[in-house]
Amino acid sequence: MGLRITTWNVNGIKNPFGYQPWRENRTFQAMFDKLQADIVVMQETKIQRKDLTDDMVLVPGWDAYFSLPKYKKGYSGVAIYTRSSKCCPIRAEEGITGVLCPPNSSTKFRELPTDQQIGGYPTQDQLSGSIDEPTLDSEGRCVILEFPAFVLIGVYSPATRDDTRVEFRQGFIDAMDVRVRNLVAMGKQVVLCGDLNIIRSELDTAGIQDRLRKEAMTLDDFISTPSRRFFNQFVFGGRVVGDRDQGREEPVMWDICREFHPERLGMYTCWETRKNARPGNYGSRIDYVLCSSGIKDWFIDSNIQEGLLGSDHCPVYATLTDTVKSNGAEVHITDIMNPKGMVENGQRLRDWSAKDLLPASAKLIPEFDRRQSIRDMFSKKPALSTKTGSATPGADGLDSPSYTNSGSSTPNPSASFQDPPIRASQASVTSSMSVPPEKPPSSKRQIAPPPSSSRPQKKSKPTLAKENSGTGFSQRSLMGFFKQATPTPGPDNSTDGDFSPQRTSAPVPAAATEEKNSPLKKNKSVGFAGDDIEDDWPASSTKTSSPPQTKFIDPIESKESWAKLLGKRIVPKCEHGDDCQTLTTKKAGINCGRSFFMCARPLGPSGDKEQGTAFRCKTFIWSSDWSGRQPQ
Repeated sequence: MGLRITTWNVNGIKNPFGYQPWRENRTFQAMFDKLQADIVVMQETKIQRKDLTDDMVLVPGWDAYFSLPKYKKGYSGVAIYTRSSKCCPIRAEEGITGVLCPPNSSTKFRELPTDQQIGGYPTQDQLSGSIDEPTLDSEGRCVILEFPAFVLIGVYSPATRDDTRVEFRQGFIDAMDVRVRNLVAMGKQVVLCGDLNIIRSELDTAGIQDRLRKEAMTLDDFISTPSRRFFNQFVFGGRVVGDRDQGREEPVMWDICREFHPERLGMYTCWETRKNARPGNYGSRIDYVLCSSGIKDWFIDSNIQEGLLGSDHCPVYATLTDTVKSNGAEVHITDIMNPKGMVENGQRLRDWSAKDLLPASAKLIPEFDRRQSIRDMFSKKPALSTKTGSATPGADGLDSPSYTNSGSSTPNPSASFQDPPIRASQASVTSSMSVPPEKPPSSKRQIAPPPSSSRPQKKSKPTLAKENSGTGFSQRSLMGFFKQATPTPGPDNSTDGDFSPQRTSAPVPAAATEEKNSPLKKNKSVGFAGDDIEDDWPASSTKTSSPPQTKFIDPIESKESWAKLLGKRIVPKCEHGDDCQTLTTKKAGINCGRSFFMCARPLGPSGDKEQGTAFRCKTFIWSSDWSGRQPQ
């Protein structure tokens, strides 16, 4: 049944495995089978290079391409998985601007030979210039694959969370707009999919009227915000208020899902988890599958999969038909989704093999290259040679493949792997096989170690000595930290005389030692910081008397005593008769940090508290105002 493209913001690549259909079989292959997809574009993977595991990369029957953040940890990230039996890309790139480099190469994508480029790279005069291009591609927000049929762009557009991100967001949107328009102008077809973080119109968000009223704005003002204005000029059928912007005179892409459901309400793809808004479908549509005009008729279906959980977003898919019209002829979709000579008339001429891997494939990362089974995880790792960037053959006796610095898209399995030059933009993804830099010699004078016997000394972990000679310190148990230090009688049974090294109380400096018979109203001892600490026993006591023992109060025991006295606190009931949930106010203001009780049910379709319905009621009680307790 054709070929399906699915895009999904997974909000952490491991999150979807909490969903029941693939919880028991925690594999990506099981998840992809449930999605019934042939190309899966994931956003917000939230992983680093070191977090990649076998089950993410070595998925049987699938190839994977990642774009990971260069500096921020556990942030953003895009991944594209392709089913090898249905499609195989001919080129792959990372980043929207083309300023990054292929693996093991110092040549930028935009500077490769023309036959190795995907093309359409933005020029300096096409961008606003407010954000430099390496910065735009430093957060792992775009992966681009080219098939003979079209160019697939998977993106995760920045969101406007505060004023500091407005400029970056606008710069990324401008670069994405220019790249797509340039590719279309070259005569290439484009499929753009991912989380764009843009609400297109009033149909694509819940509670629009309340929002307009609260923000004191009109619908035209809502449509004319910078991101929505761009998007409505970008797609066919978009609503544009006033004249179009220069360079955006004509739309270039179709909103596939909306074309199949032009008037559908509630077709949302994202819900706020803090309000538990998904059961009541109070959300927004910000995930899209877009295509250029030349392939619009190729799609036979597009929809959302709101029933698939595991993230605060749901998957969105678009399905291509089996046979399409290309260059005036009817061809099978798999013929133009694979390199020439692999599939013909829908029949496979040769199977996909490792020779078809592109340099950007995650399977060619040194940690995963030529790995076939889990036994390789326990095999001896390849030893590092003295030559920087090269590795000796691994346990299987095979060398890792390498790629020339010309950025060729064809791997050379006969050469050894060479590490790429380290740049600022690649600092966070440096291979774990790199040789660490040698420590520079110290200019300080080296002290010869003390002579040792021929018998090797056994190394042991440092431990606290029972007694530290000359200091008077000792540590017997944790209880000693809570008990008051008391003097220990000396040899003459006095309590304020000289201290012996074996005493267990706190030390007193010799300079601060008082004379034995000094007439004071209150005896004083000296603390660790030199501050005077008054004893709580009377001065009239004799030298042979000792201070009264102070009882240690256990804070846990004290808390339990108060709980027994006051009784267990009763949680108030909401209008439905259910127990309320306890939340804490995080919004800045006088109530920040205060706890309150409210109905635990999800929000309804209105997005507000309702009365007489099965959704969240209007129950709201400040915790400080509630005194109900369970009697003993």
